[in-house]
Amino acid sequence: MTKELWSVTEILEFFQVEEGLLRNLEEEEIICPACNEGLPTRLFNIHELEKLRIAKILMEEMDVNLSGVEVILQMRQNMIDMRRQFDAILEDLSRQLRDTIEKTG
Repeated sequence: MTKELWSVTEILEFFQVEEGLLRNLEEEEIICPACNEGLPTRLFNIHELEKLRIAKILMEEMDVNLSGVEVILQMRQNMIDMRRQFDAILEDLSRQLRDTIEKTG
């Protein structure tokens, strides 16, 4: 998936989902099309496609409803954000440790 923006038709074919599911996910604001004013079609970026992929798995294979999908995706995003914060803290500590070692050695 190297393409930057995907049309609804491309998404429906690639993910083999019905347009109703895509519309439901949009209405619940689980996925949101990219804002490209002046374009007649809705386009979705790679991050939205990843949410659609996960939502499809949750709904079809695990029988999770839309509300559950929304909660799970939000929890997933929170975990990703916390991981980034943790990585930044570790990087900062590592930098401080290197500086301390260089000063004393």
